[in-house]
Amino acid sequence: MAKDKFIIEPHFRLQEWVAEEKGYFRDEGLDYLFQENIRSTDGAHHYKGDKVGAMQAIEKGRSSDVSCACHWTVGVAASKGKGRLYGDVYSVAPAGVFVPKDSPVQKPEDLAGVPIAVGYQSGSHYSTIQALEQYMPVDKINLTFADGMLFHRLDQLLDGHARASTLFSGPYYFAEQLGFRKVIDCTFMIATSLKGDPDPEDVRKFFRALRRAQRDIDLRPELYTHYYKNEFPDRYHARMDTRRWGPGERLVFEPYTKEVYDETFKWIADHGIFADTGMGSGKYEEAVLRLS
Repeated sequence: MAKDKFIIEPHFRLQEWVAEEKGYFRDEGLDYLFQENIRSTDGAHHYKGDKVGAMQAIEKGRSSDVSCACHWTVGVAASKGKGRLYGDVYSVAPAGVFVPKDSPVQKPEDLAGVPIAVGYQSGSHYSTIQALEQYMPVDKINLTFADGMLFHRLDQLLDGHARASTLFSGPYYFAEQLGFRKVIDCTFMIATSLKGDPDPEDVRKFFRALRRAQRDIDLRPELYTHYYKNEFPDRYHARMDTRRWGPGERLVFEPYTKEVYDETFKWIADHGIFADTGMGSGKYEEAVLRLS
């Protein structure tokens, strides 16, 4: 029986696009299929409604062999037997809470009680709490999930319907370009979720290619920021000047350690974010796969 192709889907970052352009996946001998499922002419597939986020996407099952989400959710999903967290690499995504330039919010303390649009059980959810609990009690942090997924809450901010929104990656740079103000940084870690039982050597080939792409982005980011347009609905393109944007998510080829996992798992449990759905075993050895 022929081996299935390794399925690659870009996920709001530049590395996969660069590796594909430069032929790095082919250089590694990876037998793969490159699926451009992020791109949408209207972005409607990004909006799933209130309280549908990264965890629900993982539990439903993604078509790619590797997918990415914030490390909090990937860890909990893996602890519940929904894929494995790949422990040989993680990434860091720039993120921040943005408000309109004429907003009365001037400093983090001013966000107390202000509705902040985030993705449910997604990186923006956790990272906004972590950033703001330095300034106020958690019960004063007013997160709203009704604005849905990333492009929907970007629309709500651009259209003046959201008083504040947590954005990352391309939407972060777009809001910055258009003059929205970042009140506080909430950069966060992203982890890789391995679906099913992919060939370990294919996983190694995939990340060797991404490592080369990361080097290229570090060296000449301005050559590759145009790829953000591949992941934005067409309606934004005329206003986008990706020459002004930064490199976004950065891959870090260091282990996601047991200490990091345990501390993260404890933080989630202490904040009761998964009280209704369960946390899984919480055992690093069961949730995390190391290949190096």
